[in-house]
Amino acid sequence: MSMFVEHPCERVGRSLPPLAAPRGTLVLAAAVLGSGMALLDGTAVNVILPIVQRDLHANAQFMQWVVEGYALFLSALILVGGALGDVYGRRKMFVAGVALFSGASIGCAFSQTIEQLVIARCVQGIGAALLVPESLALISAQFDPKARGKAIGTWAAFSAISGAVGPVLGGLIAQNFSWRWVFLLNVPIGALVIFISTRWIRESRDESAGKHIDFAGAALATVGLGALVYSLIQLQNGFHEAAALLIGAASLIVLVLFVIYERRARSPMLPLKFFRSRDFAGANAYTFLLYAGLGGSLFFVPFDLINVQHYTPVQAGAAMLPMTTIIFLFSRFSGGLQSRFGSRAMLTGGAVVAALGFGLFAIAGQGRSYWISFFPASVVLGIGAALFVAPLTATVMNSLETAHAGVASGVNNAVARAAGLVAVAALGLVLSAAFYRTYDAQIGHARLTAQSRQALTRDRARLLTGYVPASIAPADRPSVRAIVDRSFVDGFALAMATSAALALAAAVIAKISFSGVRLAESS
Repeated sequence: MSMFVEHPCERVGRSLPPLAAPRGTLVLAAAVLGSGMALLDGTAVNVILPIVQRDLHANAQFMQWVVEGYALFLSALILVGGALGDVYGRRKMFVAGVALFSGASIGCAFSQTIEQLVIARCVQGIGAALLVPESLALISAQFDPKARGKAIGTWAAFSAISGAVGPVLGGLIAQNFSWRWVFLLNVPIGALVIFISTRWIRESRDESAGKHIDFAGAALATVGLGALVYSLIQLQNGFHEAAALLIGAASLIVLVLFVIYERRARSPMLPLKFFRSRDFAGANAYTFLLYAGLGGSLFFVPFDLINVQHYTPVQAGAAMLPMTTIIFLFSRFSGGLQSRFGSRAMLTGGAVVAALGFGLFAIAGQGRSYWISFFPASVVLGIGAALFVAPLTATVMNSLETAHAGVASGVNNAVARAAGLVAVAALGLVLSAAFYRTYDAQIGHARLTAQSRQALTRDRARLLTGYVPASIAPADRPSVRAIVDRSFVDGFALAMATSAALALAAAVIAKISFSGVRLAESS
């Protein structure tokens, strides 16, 4: 998901003296490799989840936490990570983030249980919260204004490439070697980035930044979001429903306390005063709805492709390549379209087309040719994203005064990540409701041995991702496989339909929130 939300953000007071060409290239290389490492890892991991589940014998809820643990700490701490760099040094925080991310990657690679993997992924998220905002801040600080635009453009291009290559590379590594090598790949890259950073990148800070870091706000956001996600995931199987609902209610109270605290904090990580701007508030509401649909629904695509459609990991990684290719090739043209038609038309149209793409995923079915099921869905969703990505970035950056453009970008980035975080759990609840409705209706009438029924009862929580336990009696496997596949397809369709509804709601937000002023006129 994060391939869509890396906004150019210049969080600096003033640039350092101009860099010599070789050193400038090295600074850019470190920033590109550092952020690309986190982005590639994030997109590659989604593809390998079905393989990880089989290897570590994990249930569907723990597989969600492999993604959610990383996303929780990244989304809750990314604004604090940027502030730490402004105060204590961007190079220092960048190197610390890369080191932490690389070390946690080793922990991921050598995890023997799903619990160990989830913990390591949480630490990865903390490292990413430090390195992701500082990678672009380093470019902004190290390059003079004339060279900065080209450097940021190069950084953005390689970020897009990393997002596109990640799923295919992850599938290729998992299929031919082991899913563990997807994480180990980060280690030599991280070592190279640290070497370049400590040897050739000069330290920079924002001398005008206050020394107060909003750790209390970060803690409230982490606890509130974490508890909300936990409650949604626990509800998927209906176990301990009262406790899960109680935790969910408590999470909402904590999030309300977070908002109250941020209104009164001396240096809030989330400056609520900026939401008084109609364009800024509307852009972030649009972002939350649309990226909830993107981040939440696309989490389940690899499980459908590998477990139900029986694609290989490489085929599953390549299945979404049309979408990322279209975004990469055509997003830059949407700026010209925005100048002609205005931001409201672009954002509304992009969301409507994205809703159509989700709708095509919902009717992809089972056993149909890729070219008439997932390919058109990927193409249409890619066209929708290509229409809204650049105009959304421009709208966010133009919604506040130029001096606050960095804050606007950072907040919008955090909103997009938080949307995906919550949506993976929420759409998992939607999928589980449809899945178990179909599954329970059909499994009761199936003629199965006592051994198979015991296995299905014991592994009920693992079925939700389309997984069929190995302990099922051989004679029963075809009928159990058919029931689980049908149940997952029904759940997947409802999750995608929900994402389509979220995208349409985003289109309504765009229609009523923005003025429709053309980019050329507003500038």
